[in-house]
Amino acid sequence: MSRYARQTILPEIGADGQARIGAAHVLVVGAGGLGVPVLQYLAGAGVGQITLVDPDRAEETNLHRQPIYGPHIGQPKATAAAAVLHALNPQVQVVPLVEWLTPANAPALVAAADLVLDCGDSFAVSYTLSDVCLAAGKPLISASVLGLAGYVGGFCGTAPSLRALFPDLPDSVATCATAGVLGPVVGMFGLVQAQMALAVLTGMTPSPLGQLVRWNMRGFRTTSFRFDAAPEPAQAHRFVARADLRPDDVIVDLRDEAEAPQTIPHAIRRPVQAIGPDFPRPAADQRAVFACRSGLRAWRAADRLRPHWPGEIALLADTTITKGGNP
Repeated sequence: MSRYARQTILPEIGADGQARIGAAHVLVVGAGGLGVPVLQYLAGAGVGQITLVDPDRAEETNLHRQPIYGPHIGQPKATAAAAVLHALNPQVQVVPLVEWLTPANAPALVAAADLVLDCGDSFAVSYTLSDVCLAAGKPLISASVLGLAGYVGGFCGTAPSLRALFPDLPDSVATCATAGVLGPVVGMFGLVQAQMALAVLTGMTPSPLGQLVRWNMRGFRTTSFRFDAAPEPAQAHRFVARADLRPDDVIVDLRDEAEAPQTIPHAIRRPVQAIGPDFPRPAADQRAVFACRSGLRAWRAADRLRPHWPGEIALLADTTITKGGNP
């Protein structure tokens, strides 16, 4: 009996749907609590190729929500997950990339894929993927989970972007490491991401693109709504990569020397609170670039400068010279 017989027999899948799954190339960004169930179920379903991007190594504190890494502590998650998936389904080609997803490498990775899944815990990555997917017309399945609550939704492609639904600074950019998360909760969201991905690949109706689902498992409450008509914001703070910096950029590093001993070349150091009406304006043909570790302080600084200067503003989420501390 065929490996995929139990799903092919479904009228929503059939032989044609299974063929679409087998021909698909999916980009998965993040091999953590969301990515692990996504990867297992997409590989189990027979997705033809999975490109997996994750810079981290497996740690013991991951195992309550990422159990596949038990024998792989200390190894890069991307390569360890690729080995697990090969054992699960050798028919699936998995390409592991042990690196960060950035505005520099995102366009090529998205262009090569049919569908993108945002399984990371970085809002800078989420917005970067959304911007690139919107421009490329590629569907994006994105989720965010902390503690006992979160959301999963289908963006871009035929639907509005993440920015259309969440145009303002997120309420929190805490991570699982700082706020905690329960394993089954994050796993549940990953499973819904996998189901949404298969629905997009096989053309199920109604499409999950343009749909957002929230769960709060503290009280087992769920809400769901469509956002097909959400307008794209007229202005948005865009993330850039280090390679995108220009010689004439006015670069403001919002970190102190203890956090980032070696700042970005030509950058000036200022705290977020110093950005405002008295901050020196860049020239009309210059760009203001705010840098921090996660992009949170950069976004806040951009919000503080925007009412006083109409020029171009960019954000840099820089993890290369940071010792930790504030986001």
